[in-house]
Amino acid sequence: MHSYPAAPLPVSVSADQADFPAGVMVAVRLRDLVTPLRNGVPLEAGARSALAVAGTEKIRTGEPVVFLKVVAVTEAQVTRDGQVRAAGSPVHHATLGPMEEWLDAQAGPGVIDGIAERAVLDGRYVKGVSERLLTAAFMIRVIVLWTLMPEAQPSDVIIALAGDLALVPWSGRWQPASERACLDWRKALGPAPLEELQDTVLAAAQDEHAERDGQSLTIGKDRPLTACSGDGSVLRVPDTPPNRAAFGSVGTADDSAAWPSVRLYPLNNCLTRSLLAMPWGPAGSDKTASEQWLLDAAMRDFPHVLSRDQVWLLDRLWHGVRRLRELAGLTHVLARIKSDITLDRISEIYPDQSYLAEISGDGVTMTVRVIEYFVDVEGQKVPEMFCLVTDLLDWEEYPGPELAALYGWRWDGSETGLREAKAVLHGAGPGTGAMLRSGSPFLIAQEIAAWAASTEMTRGVTRDAAFAAAPARKGRRAGLPVRSRDLSLTCSRRLILAAIRAGRTSYQALTRQIAKHRVVTDRNRHRDRKSKSPSTFPHAGPGDRITRIAPAVITMANTPA
Repeated sequence: MHSYPAAPLPVSVSADQADFPAGVMVAVRLRDLVTPLRNGVPLEAGARSALAVAGTEKIRTGEPVVFLKVVAVTEAQVTRDGQVRAAGSPVHHATLGPMEEWLDAQAGPGVIDGIAERAVLDGRYVKGVSERLLTAAFMIRVIVLWTLMPEAQPSDVIIALAGDLALVPWSGRWQPASERACLDWRKALGPAPLEELQDTVLAAAQDEHAERDGQSLTIGKDRPLTACSGDGSVLRVPDTPPNRAAFGSVGTADDSAAWPSVRLYPLNNCLTRSLLAMPWGPAGSDKTASEQWLLDAAMRDFPHVLSRDQVWLLDRLWHGVRRLRELAGLTHVLARIKSDITLDRISEIYPDQSYLAEISGDGVTMTVRVIEYFVDVEGQKVPEMFCLVTDLLDWEEYPGPELAALYGWRWDGSETGLREAKAVLHGAGPGTGAMLRSGSPFLIAQEIAAWAASTEMTRGVTRDAAFAAAPARKGRRAGLPVRSRDLSLTCSRRLILAAIRAGRTSYQALTRQIAKHRVVTDRNRHRDRKSKSPSTFPHAGPGDRITRIAPAVITMANTPA
């Protein structure tokens, strides 16, 4: 018999297959696959044993060959009658696939396993240490993956996370845990491990932006500033007495709305839409007051996110002079203000058509630079003047027309970023019901942290795909570097889910596939009335939502003396 000439694998194979190359296929001659049973009888359907390889002869052209995908590398357990089984269970081998590969590459290996080891389980819900069906690390992954599968039940998520691992003949019988067991484990874990994961993911994304060129939109020549944006949003939660008592509802002083809600205040990078931080809390009946409270929370809890090399684009929801001055002490601000805010001009009109003014309120006075301008599309002017205030007083370094053009990115960073992130939530859209699943504030906190982590890990994989992608050969972006906003986040999410179900796959092959799904950006599409979510009913008046496709032309409002 001729032995097959081969060298050992140049890897250290461990029980968790961490060092085993992803996407490896094994070729075995069909005649070399035999039953391992000692009595030599064929394996019956449903038998809990793997086949074995009997020979090592050379594979020759024309021979029937079985190509096998590597699913798991673990210790073997052989029964007395010769059955070959795998030690452990799927919960010890399942990962979040490419999302976890991105996270471990940015923050170091074993992030989720490390968090699980530090987690303190509530003994009221999980008795003892039973790791046959669920573990802390596996349950953390289930909760994260659940946020990307809006219509799925916990058992569906477990099946997707286990993937082909469920087909392995494990030493102990394994089946998806029940929904009751999943709920008990969610309660036992609490929000703390998922909040730690969220903090780690967002910090890893921020470090990645700092290390790579082209990950941010900047303004300024000698002192460039990165454009970031913040805006509020709400998520409807299940109508349970604990949720309604903790969060209240939107728009009604008597809390009579159909669904209680939480209010978010995401802070995003404008170019990549990457999430930097997301304070959240009760929705409250007063939108202004609740968003002011969340901005205070952002300055108090996330000062590391606000730096002097940034400029934050804020909507015209007025946060007050005191709050604006406090924010300007940490970073830079470019905010739109309403027409009822008084501005006392204290300078001439500068050559860039901006001017200095004092703005007072909350017992304090702040000097700001004012940029006023009009916008028209195809000769039709927007029926209002845009007024921006900023603490950037140097008109030569940061000219007014450039700041006016920069402000348009607030929509892309916040509104489009939120729309993409909300797309995976159950019931996303106007008036369709609860968007989150949890019936208690305790688990709502856990679910929000998991949603933020899963969304940013998905964006991280998409950024890697864009970073390695070849420029387009034709079109408006021909020859230019591919940006993450040029790739479809929806397609990225679907391909990542498919990769998780399939088990260990090649990260490079996945990102190459993601890079093929390009989207057209900067189409200059304008509507008189913008909608964050498409309505399911026809509009009453003809032509009230005509889309115009043309560049927006900015005209500064003031003329220098």
